[in-house]
Amino acid sequence: MLKVVIAGGFGAGKTTAVRAVSEITPLSTEEYLTEASCGVDSLDGIAAKKTTTVAFDFGRLSLSAPVPMELFLFGTPGQDRFVDLWYDLSRGAVGAIVLVDTRRLEAGFTPLGFFEDIGLPFVVAVNEFDAAHRYHPEQVRTALELPAHVPVIAMDARDPNHVAGVLLALVGHVVSTADPVPPASATSRQDAG
Repeated sequence: MLKVVIAGGFGAGKTTAVRAVSEITPLSTEEYLTEASCGVDSLDGIAAKKTTTVAFDFGRLSLSAPVPMELFLFGTPGQDRFVDLWYDLSRGAVGAIVLVDTRRLEAGFTPLGFFEDIGLPFVVAVNEFDAAHRYHPEQVRTALELPAHVPVIAMDARDPNHVAGVLLALVGHVVSTADPVPPASATSRQDAG
């Protein structure tokens, strides 16, 4: 069983991604946007957005490849004012997906900095919205100033196959960046020596 965090800026598609792949009815804390959020939550580029996550989304996905695993998916609220909650949602996670929207790329900097600061491995998924310009993943990497080892993957958060593919890429990335554990016999020799 692995815990995965799905983060990103306001309106990046986190709730949609959790809903797309969850094999259970996802827990969602979506609420309607109100006039109280005017001037606080910018709707530039996402004017059709009517709801927002106010706590977190939760879903579950079982995968059989490369090995059987059950993923517990926690989608964060996207507004910067909820960063304190991200710490709680990230506790015990093996890695994170940072969803970015090229129409509002600057909204990706806060979650990227957050996961870099806490040392949690992450991949970047570029959610290809219908009205968004398509950029090559390397162009997005350059714009976000990401190191070469961080995977950048184009996806559609509405497509279960795309989301599952990004989750598998995250698991592969986590495994490839994990510190190798010396075999028990090597540890015993070091202790004896």
